Amino acid sequence: MMLVEQTTVPTLALPISEFKDHLRMGTGFADDAVQDGVLESYLRSAMASIEARTGKILIEREFMWSLTSWRSLHQQAFPVAPVSLISAFRMLDRAGAVTLIDAGRYALQKDDHRPRLTAVGGSLATIPIGGSAEVIFEAGFAATWGDLPADIAHAVLMLAAHFYENRDVSGSGDAVMPYGVSSLIERYRTVRILGGASS
Repeated sequence: MMLVEQTTVPTLALPISEFKDHLRMGTGFADDAVQDGVLESYLRSAMASIEARTGKILIEREFMWSLTSWRSLHQQAFPVAPVSLISAFRMLDRAGAVTLIDAGRYALQKDDHRPRLTAVGGSLATIPIGGSAEVIFEAGFAATWGDLPADIAHAVLMLAAHFYENRDVSGSGDAVMPYGVSSLIERYRTVRILGGASS
């Protein structure tokens, strides 16, 4: 299984001003924007860390999901959530030839934790020997920062601040997520069963 991010979160969608307020940085100076690039990198790192920990995508974007086999012939759980749209489903054979799967043969079963690709009226299309299935889909809680759940948005700011304030610290402690952040995101974490099985 391989998951590739097809689009990234645009800089304008990131809460750089809110992050400055969270850090209580001074404003009104000629060099107000001098650290914007650094702050952006910590925000992106915090978002990526929380997405990895929870299996939830925060800001909506497009992904390509590639598989070489199904766990079930009738449904397959997506590797991330929430999924809002399947824009393409195709098969690639050993030689790379592409066959599009008709949209009437599959459906998106939405779920906050375990969305699924499901077969309609039979089984999911057979993956060619030596080939793969590719699903292009959109996932994310919201299109803009302001529409994110308040607790997870606050967790991003807290974690980004932790990264920023400890940027000169090295050691194994860097990998530990602060307790306050862990508490805020705990309810969003997905319990993985059988490595992402459809059940």
